[in-house]
Amino acid sequence: MSRAHIPFSDLRTAAYCARKCYYQRTRDTDREPPPEVEAIRDLATRYEALLAAPVATLESEPIAVSAVRYRERLESTRERLTDGGHWERLCTPRDRNVLATGRRCRGIVHKVLEEPLEPVLISAGKPPEQGVWEPQSVHAVAAAKAIAWEHQQSVDRVWLEYPAYGVIRPVDLTTRRKARYRRALRTVRELDGPPARTSNRSKCDACEFASECGVRTRTLRSLLGF
Repeated sequence: MSRAHIPFSDLRTAAYCARKCYYQRTRDTDREPPPEVEAIRDLATRYEALLAAPVATLESEPIAVSAVRYRERLESTRERLTDGGHWERLCTPRDRNVLATGRRCRGIVHKVLEEPLEPVLISAGKPPEQGVWEPQSVHAVAAAKAIAWEHQQSVDRVWLEYPAYGVIRPVDLTTRRKARYRRALRTVRELDGPPARTSNRSKCDACEFASECGVRTRTLRSLLGF
């Protein structure tokens, strides 16, 4: 199975579970993000307003922590990024929601920064304790390569924003991350049949293809030890 340009979402899913990626590519599934995801992404366009908002207003926003905790995190993020000269760039990007097409892959880049040229991806989910999740790392490399190809400039860093948590993290394009990207790219290109099931069954619990895949997911009773 091959396509002229592989979507970022396929690379991200393949890095998480190759079998899930196969089902997504061979089934008629809705790829559009739900409204709640768009509402969270919208937070990333209003950081300064959120910092100035009263607690009652923050509590009505789609944030994932308490209003007080959110403000503390976002203030800490602003202070750290201001010291590095990045806060204003992230709040006032050159472009938003750009469809970037590279040599091998394409997809939406949520923000594009300049001087230097850097793409930004916005996650509606929770950040890990440190760094970014591996599928997001693969997504970041894909976005960097697509933007670099379009602009014919080198890109050395991507930003990952987790606006529901007030967290923003840099993603440097290390050799290891690039290798993971190439592995995911190869996996998607070679998907001519369902690959082996993942050995990490925790990934199956919330997967919409679990029953079709043939794995037995854990019930709430089993998770509680009953």
